[in-house]
Formats: sequence, structure tokens, C-alpha cells
Amino acid sequence: MPTASTPIYARVALPCPLYRVFDYRLAQPGRIAPGSRVRVPFGRRNLVGVVVELSPDTELPPAQIRPLSELLDAQPVVPPDLLALLCWAAGYYHHPIGEVLAQALPALLRQGRPARIEQTRHWQLSAAGRAVDPADLARAPRQAALLSVLTRCPEGADRDRLQHEGLYRRDSLRALVDKGWVEERLETPGLDTPGAGAAAPSLNPAQADAVQAVAEHAGFGCFLLDGVTGSGKTEVYIRAIEQALAAGRQTLLLVPEIGLTPQLMQRLRARLAAPMVILHSGLSERERLNAWVAARDGAARIVVGTRSAVFTPLPAPGLFIVDEEHDPSLKQQDGFRYSARDLLIWRARQQDVPVLLGSATPSLESLYNADQGRYQRLHLPNRAGAASAPELKLLDIRGQPLREGLAEPLLGAMRRHLARGEQVLLFLNRRGFAPTLICHECGWVAACRRCDSHLTLHQRRGRLHCHHCDASQEVPVQCPECGSPDLRGLGYGTERIEQTLQQLFPDHPCLRIDRDSTRRKGQLEALLEQAHSGAARILLGTQMLAKGHHFPGVTLVGILEADQRLFSSDFRASERLAQLIVQVAGRAGRAERPGTVLIQTHHPDHPLLRRLVTEGYAAFAAAALAERRDTGLPPYASLALLRAEATDREAPREFLEQAHALAQQQSGPEIEFWGPVPAPMEKRAGRYRAQLLVQSAARAALHRLLDAWIPVLAESPAARRIRWSVDVDPVDTF
Repeated sequence: MPTASTPIYARVALPCPLYRVFDYRLAQPGRIAPGSRVRVPFGRRNLVGVVVELSPDTELPPAQIRPLSELLDAQPVVPPDLLALLCWAAGYYHHPIGEVLAQALPALLRQGRPARIEQTRHWQLSAAGRAVDPADLARAPRQAALLSVLTRCPEGADRDRLQHEGLYRRDSLRALVDKGWVEERLETPGLDTPGAGAAAPSLNPAQADAVQAVAEHAGFGCFLLDGVTGSGKTEVYIRAIEQALAAGRQTLLLVPEIGLTPQLMQRLRARLAAPMVILHSGLSERERLNAWVAARDGAARIVVGTRSAVFTPLPAPGLFIVDEEHDPSLKQQDGFRYSARDLLIWRARQQDVPVLLGSATPSLESLYNADQGRYQRLHLPNRAGAASAPELKLLDIRGQPLREGLAEPLLGAMRRHLARGEQVLLFLNRRGFAPTLICHECGWVAACRRCDSHLTLHQRRGRLHCHHCDASQEVPVQCPECGSPDLRGLGYGTERIEQTLQQLFPDHPCLRIDRDSTRRKGQLEALLEQAHSGAARILLGTQMLAKGHHFPGVTLVGILEADQRLFSSDFRASERLAQLIVQVAGRAGRAERPGTVLIQTHHPDHPLLRRLVTEGYAAFAAAALAERRDTGLPPYASLALLRAEATDREAPREFLEQAHALAQQQSGPEIEFWGPVPAPMEKRAGRYRAQLLVQSAARAALHRLLDAWIPVLAESPAARRIRWSVDVDPVDTF
């Protein structure tokens, strides 16, 4: 019989937008532990939740407490250290604990599937199958379609890939296997075999000092690896990982975008003879779960992932790394709005391990923390090997003739570099053919019906597309207002520039890398391989191409439309622009040949551009920090942004006005409020949006207000009539 102190109630966090946990009665006390998944009745449904606490009593009448339906785990899937991190994060970011825990788990675990590694069937063309023309199988269209898909997948395809194509047919696959055209095998998706352990390059003195500083530090410490582009930050990461492996410990390495993983994994595999896994949204659900379980069980010694990988359980953590720590992609922008960088620093402190933040353009927050002595700054001032820093030049295009957005001095420089057998990279952070479709007769503009935005023309697909809500429609053949057929694309996107480059440089293959050209699985890796091999002489892309990639053949970089963020209302815009320019410029001259960077601008005398070109990022950052200090903006203040949206234009504003009045009753003079005001893009995806900014020079004071304010707000009748969210430490205000 259980004693009076025996826990007989489980407090369960459920995936619902409520700021509370729910009590359930244990059928067998002692068989369950915090961090275990359970299936419980919730209203008329059964939900999968996570036990966060056990208790001998409850605040509710015991007769009202329903029993757990099912215990799903013999051992907790969320270990105590990770559960502590998630509970802290739910409190700091003021987000429902059930949604926080759900987001931290792979989708299959949220569905109640077992937390174990499973193999999947894989199909690949045989040598005989590669000789078959699918067009010859007119009487077997399903088999022909399968052969076509497998032809595009030289490494084979699993069930998820074939189902995505709408072509998974067990009988058709069996027929192809029986004919000897397709080979079937079992694979363990998500797991990476150890590499060969290639020889390491020699370190320069600055790299050696950085590696030694991390190696000699015992326990928690936060290091800011501030190295110019091409200075060998990745080599410092690898040496630090080698030390962690030698000590029998695991490493978690975060990158801001999926596009950075192929090249990074290639280098890690070549150097480190240790099992490693990747975790990002481009994997299948089974691949994600297998990688997650391998990390949890300690089989994977190195975990590389995007921001959600910060929640990966590790039994033996020894080193945490955040590459491109300044990148805003490390902050989740919807739902549970957490910063993966900041959570990993908290986790490092909690687990007493070092954390290494790397960037050529550190965020102003990280530079401030280094100045305050909270981070140890490790500086790599020079490029590795014989590479030299590129020369930056402002290209004044005022009054100059442009060939579809390209100035003649830039085109002339391209001809010279291409004639020498070198590669050229052009950067334009705008995909599609043109950002606007306009009628030349009456001035009609194709606008999104659901957003305060123009529709982008994608000429190759013959579609108009909204990049904010994903609405899409065919390009009209005539103006819907006046009937004129004279519809023109206004402005430039990567698709339009690609077309122009193909006309101007027909003898030099052009490669476009943006979200449109890399939609299919494996396309990004294939395009990057063409870029690295030199098969493509002209590289064109958005910020997917701008950071972290090593293109030794590139000696000229052209930055088109650098003025986009010069006059933004966002106080972070100048920092983002400076970081982007430096990151893009860093792709030039990474081998023995010197690099040149041409920045097209209508504002060559702008102070930001002049300082960046003549004095470098460090001088810009020092001036920007001084400006932030004088204006009382982060990192010298803390912010929280309360957002609201509804289909009715007035409802968000009314809710925020009530929230503002409530907050003023609970706050002191150290809290400032800005708004409520409409969001910079008021209408998005058919909903009207408004926001209220809360600011304080004291972080503790801001959180005292949020601790008292948000629970009351969540229970208010007005909160049930609109969508609302709170964003602590926001990185944007749109």
C-alpha cells in the first residue's frame, strides 16, 4: 500500500495553448518518472503528454482526477537535465509548457510511437534498371513512373520519398525487383558512419591560441570566436571536437540554416572518425527520430543540427558550438519563440560544459557580453593559409545605365575574372523574376488579397506568388482593370538576373541557388557540388549562398541592391545589413588569388557603407553599440513584444489596449510601453495584426511584469477572441 508521502498523482504537460499542467491519478505508483510520455484522456480525446512532476496530493477534489490511460515509456524520454531546461525556457519565454515540451520532441514521439531506432526499406536502380527507358513501359505506367523517380534519385528512395511523389505501390516495386531492375535493401535512416580521419592542416598562431584556450578551460565557459571570413573557424571547431571525443564526451553543433550542413558534414566526416548525426527539418520523420535516439543513447558522438537540435538529449555532453551565432535564423519566429543560441548557453551553464560561439560578424549582444567579461573573446584576425582579405569597393550606380539591374563596371569586372578562368558570385536577396507585376497602360499592380504585399512574378512557372502567405495564382494574360495585355515585371529577382546572365555570358554556365531551385531533397547538395567543382562559372543566389560556404575559385563578388535596408524602421536593420555585406564579401578570395567585392549602391556616401568599407565590421559594431547605448536599445535594454491578430481589423488593437491598461496597473516607472500600433505589415494571410512593445533597462523588472501580466492576460475573455503571443527578446518587429 502506498504511504501518505507516496506520489499518486502525475502532473502532465499537454500539447495545448494553456499555461498550466493537468493532474492525473497513477494506477501503479512507483512505475513512472518525470520525463515519461503518457497517454491521457482530455475532454473527448486522448492526448500524448509528458509527466513533469509527481505529487502525493492535488488541489482538486480527488474524485475529479481521471486516471492515466497508458504509460508509453519504460524509461523517461526527456532526461532530468533537458526537462529542467524546457521548464526554464517555458518560464523565460512565457509560453505554455505543454507546447514547449511537444516542440522539443520528434513528431513520431509526439504521436506516441516507440523511442527506438528502426530500419526502413530503400529502393535503388540496379545496373540493368539504369539501362531501361521508362518510355518503353507504356503498358505499365506505374512501373515507368517509379523508374523515372529512381532515375532522379541515384542514391535510392525510401517509402516517404515515394509517397511524397504519390508513387508508393508495393506490387509495382515488387515487380521491378523481380525483373532485376530495382534493388531493395534495409537501411537505418538518420545515422552516419564514422569517417576516415584525414590528416589535419597546421594551425596558425591565432587558431592555436583559440584551441588551447578552450582545451585548458575546465567546466562552463562561454567563448566568442570572432574570426574574419576564411580565418579557419571550422578548423578550431574540429580541434575542439577532437578534444571532447578524446575525453569520451559528445558535441552538439548548431548551424542557423540547413544549407550550411552539407559542406560542414563533409569536413567533419573527412576528419573525425566518430559516429555523427544531422537533425533538421529536411529529414524524414523516421530519420529525425533515429538520429534523436542515437544521440540520446550516446551512439552518436557528434550532433549537427539547426535550432531545434538544441533540445537533443545527450548523456555525455562535453562541448557545445553555435556557428554563425549572429544569425537571426537561430531565433524561432512563431509558436514557441526561443533563441537556440541563448538556450544553449543556459544549457552549457547547467551542465558545466564550454560553449563556443563563432562568427565573422558577431551580434552586438555577444560583443557587449564580451566587453562586460561574461564571454572570453578569441580573435582570428587573418585568413588561413595564403588567402588575403578581399578588397571592398562601393560602385556608385546613380545615373548609370543598368542591364537588368547590372551596372557596366560590374559586367566589365565579370568579363575580366571569367577570362582568367575564375568564378564570379552575384548576390541578390530576392527570389523570383520580379517583385511586382504592373500594367503599363493603367498602372494596376498585382497585389495579394490576403496580405499588404505585392505578388512576386515567377516567370518560369508562370505564377504569381506571395512570399508572406504562400498564396499563388496564374499570371493573367491581360490586365484585370483595363484589359491591356501589356503587363510587365517591375524590379529584379534572382530568376530575372539568371536569364540576363545567360544572355550576356552564354559561354559561362550560371548556377542559381535560392529556395526555388533547391525545393527537392538533395538538390542543394547537388548544386553546391557544381559550385565547388568549378563546373559553374557564375554563381547567383540569395543569402542561402552568402554565408559559411567555401568557394576557392570565386575571386569576384557582386552585391546587387545593397540599399534595401539602409532606411528601415527596424533598429536592427543596419546591423543585419553590415553582417550580410561582410558575410557575402567573405566568399571572395579564399584561396591564393586575391578577391574583389563590388557593392552596387545609390548611396555611396552613406555613413554605414563608408565605415564598413574603409574601417571594417569592428569599427561599425563599436559605433552601433555606442548608438544603442545612447538610445537605450538592446543590449542596453530588454524587450518583449505582445502581438495580436484577428480577421477583424479593430479586435487586435482593442485587445492590446486592454492589455496595456492591465500592464500599467502592475508595472513601475522602470517599464516603458510603445503602442499599441499596427504591425509594419498590418494584414498578413488574411488577418490584421497589431503589437505592443514593452521595454525596460532592467531585465528582472521586465520579467516580474511578464510573470504577473501574462497569466492574467491568458485568462481574460478578450484573449479567447483573437490570436496573441508574447515574444521575449524579439529579433524583429514585423
